[in-house]
Amino acid sequence: MVKIRLHRMGAKKAPFYRVVVADSRYPRDGRFIEEVGIYDPMKEPTEFRVDADKVKDWIAKGAQPTDTVRTLLKKNGVID
Repeated sequence: MVKIRLHRMGAKKAPFYRVVVADSRYPRDGRFIEEVGIYDPMKEPTEFRVDADKVKDWIAKGAQPTDTVRTLLKKNGVID
């Protein structure tokens, strides 16, 4: 199953995330198919940028966003 999820980057206690499309069998920070955006919760206000067209295309192909990513996408108006 293909998931749209967060890939953790950054230093200890200073997380930065990439929003990626990955096979659910791969580890959280392992291989991924495509990077579709970024999420930086440490900035004020938090930064969340995604390529909405790519996200919608992947969802149409059957990719499932994780709960956290789904919340972020809804909050930023990318999906309903």
